Amino acid sequence: MKALSIRQPWAWAIVTGLKPVENRTWSTSFRGPVLIHAGQTVERDEIDGMLSLCARQSGASLALLRNAYDQQAATGAIVGAVTITDCVPNHASPWFHGPVGFVLERPARALKPVRCPGRLSFFNVTDDVLAGLDIPGYVEA
Repeated sequence: MKALSIRQPWAWAIVTGLKPVENRTWSTSFRGPVLIHAGQTVERDEIDGMLSLCARQSGASLALLRNAYDQQAATGAIVGAVTITDCVPNHASPWFHGPVGFVLERPARALKPVRCPGRLSFFNVTDDVLAGLDIPGYVEA
């Protein structure tokens, strides 16, 4: 199964269903399920802004989202999955910054993150990593 590395806090926002588009500088013809790998790098200066946007979009309290992020945001691991349904040059979402956006649907968090090295672009996940994953609707142990 393919995976895509995304830095935190964006990986968390995607797998929790709060961020429906992933910005890239390159387009893809790939459509279908993809595992979300949270990279080792955390954009710490972006966390507060990301959580504020999540709160505005979802109506959830900032404190609740902060607590969820602090408990759930892993790095260097597969943290969930989504389905890529489109690749667009523009999107109405406030998350879109372009120049290209992967439209994401059916987000699901892994019940337990599984350590895995990341790579640039799409990459295939090894069988031993897949065997350890439990992501409802995508990969089940």
